[in-house]
Amino acid sequence: MKHLKHIGRCVAALAVVGFLATSCGGKGSTSVTATDRPSVVVTYSILGALVRDVVGTSADVTVLMPDGSDPHEWQPSAKDIEKLQHADLVVTNGLGLEAGLVDVLKQADDDHVDIFVATDHITPRRVGEGEGADPTDEDQSVGAKDPHIWTDPSVMAEVVRALGEKLSSINIEVSEQAAKVSEDLLTLDHNIEKSMSALDPAQRLLITGHESLGYFARRYEFTLIGAIIPNLSSKSEASAADMTSLVEKIKTNQVQVIFTELGTSGDVADSLAKDAGVKVVEVSTHVLPDDGSYATFMMNLASTIVTALKS
Repeated sequence: MKHLKHIGRCVAALAVVGFLATSCGGKGSTSVTATDRPSVVVTYSILGALVRDVVGTSADVTVLMPDGSDPHEWQPSAKDIEKLQHADLVVTNGLGLEAGLVDVLKQADDDHVDIFVATDHITPRRVGEGEGADPTDEDQSVGAKDPHIWTDPSVMAEVVRALGEKLSSINIEVSEQAAKVSEDLLTLDHNIEKSMSALDPAQRLLITGHESLGYFARRYEFTLIGAIIPNLSSKSEASAADMTSLVEKIKTNQVQVIFTELGTSGDVADSLAKDAGVKVVEVSTHVLPDDGSYATFMMNLASTIVTALKS
């Protein structure tokens, strides 16, 4: 395996200078004798939770972005880049979600690092007319591919199945576990769908911090009315004209709740809610719960939305 070749190169080089460094492990941060397992590096925490479920003890899994980091904003350190470059497999979302890693991932690909791009294995959702995307940016306007795949468990089941095949192709045999995780995701999807029966169709209206819940909305039959930041990335900013337009949409559609999230200004959300006469509810769209479970993450997200829209 490539990680063993890397270890061999490290040991040979260190023998020349007569000492054993602790940075030659498969993850770029542990001793070469710490583990003989292959290394899998994942870009962000929610995807990492599912990768860990699939991999189990068959490989060492490292997540680059600390949980709670905004994947649109996060920038890698030199150590992060080293871990990625020395991995047996890198698992990334794709579609520009990890903006700070675009150049790093391109270089890794050029260096023949094995990379699994989750969005290459699904049919991406495209931004629809009247949603929260920015019409002045061709990468964000109507028809743009949405990277926020993790809010639909049925989509993540597709990713997991493809990941299992990829891992097997590099001699990390997890076929049975991948099949089980995929089945569990479909069960989770069914349970969330059942929980949505508490909402009438007329209540299924979403305004979010940025254009982040498109897959959730598509899967569970919600209508996206707009977003505070009219963009697929939280790095953008809302203009006064955007806010005026959004207030009009809220009133026209009789929306009762604005959902804020990581990357959204609380002051802007509160000001918008005051102007529109609605309440603000925070949802966790990018942060794992304390137990680190994707299933808990999704149930919490669904429960928060249902409870807010019912009250």
